[in-house]
Amino acid sequence: MSNAVVRKTLISLAVAGAATLAQADVVIGVAGPHTGAYAAFGEQLWKGAEKAAQDINAAGGINGEMITLVKADDACEPKQAVSVANRLVDSDGALAVVGHFCSSSSIPASKIYEEAGVIMVTPASTNPTLTDQGLPNVFRVCGRDDQQGDVAASYIVDKLGAKRIAVIHDKDTYGKGLADAMKSTLNAYGVKEVMYEGLTRGEKDFNALITKIRSVDADVVYFGGLHSEAGPLVRQLREQGSKAIFISGDGIVSDEFVSVAGSPEYVDGVLMTFGAPPTSYPSGAKVIKEFRDAGYEPEGYTLYSYTAMQVAVAALANNNLDPIKGAEWLKTHSVDTVMGKKDFDEKGDLTVSDYVMYEWDAQGKYNVVN
Repeated sequence: MSNAVVRKTLISLAVAGAATLAQADVVIGVAGPHTGAYAAFGEQLWKGAEKAAQDINAAGGINGEMITLVKADDACEPKQAVSVANRLVDSDGALAVVGHFCSSSSIPASKIYEEAGVIMVTPASTNPTLTDQGLPNVFRVCGRDDQQGDVAASYIVDKLGAKRIAVIHDKDTYGKGLADAMKSTLNAYGVKEVMYEGLTRGEKDFNALITKIRSVDADVVYFGGLHSEAGPLVRQLREQGSKAIFISGDGIVSDEFVSVAGSPEYVDGVLMTFGAPPTSYPSGAKVIKEFRDAGYEPEGYTLYSYTAMQVAVAALANNNLDPIKGAEWLKTHSVDTVMGKKDFDEKGDLTVSDYVMYEWDAQGKYNVVN
């Protein structure tokens, strides 16, 4: 018998035993960058999961048992992600995990959860490799990079009519994967990028890179990465006089993009791909109002995280807290969420993706491009 089978058997026995205890806690991890440069996204994940857990517990919990959340900080570092995944499984006894945020964390952590028979539902990891691994326990309530890359490339060619595109990425699993997906579709349209280059996460001085961008006379700069680098990059582009249209993906869906850029004037006109507005679903109206009444705007991935919690809870609730059976159940059942009905394919991807284009304005806000 393999170690993985032994671990899964022990988990199943533990779950069966726990189910006989009144008011036993159901532990669910919330894994993401809760500290560090990307903590704004970790905060979105935590706020969404926390609110969902509170609402579910107030309604009676999972088959009468209360949810206990455990915050797991991976700082978007793969090694740290593996460490916290092992802790959630071995020490905390988590039956499900909402997370991780960065694909570079989700991919290695997913193997830990698969060995332990724990359901993983990521609100934000978009790299195709995550679900292409074929692990039975992994799901995402967001789309994939190859889907949003297609949307960006189509917009660049069909709407902008751009011909000279500089493709920049941050060398990370998410950022490079997104840039490569966009570039692949762009090339399929018959448009060859005039520049393809990586930068390093944590860099703040991009003047040498911008000099290269200007030297190739780019009319569009496409960036695969997160807001922490996108903000300084677009500011320095503007400071050096570049008028190239700046386009990125869902890694800049945070008000901190404006903060790190230095001023709303620098993000004015920036385009980005992201799912259809999470706040537009009628099924989420009550939760959105409660967030706002409490003084919190559920931006970015907040409602994705709430949705991920609902998916994980539905799987556990309909299968006597057995995460292995719950994962199988999700492949053949719909889940009603604050972002509408969600259905998953055999890989754990959504059967329907809804990426659209957004534009940031001079007030530092983003809206769907009409």
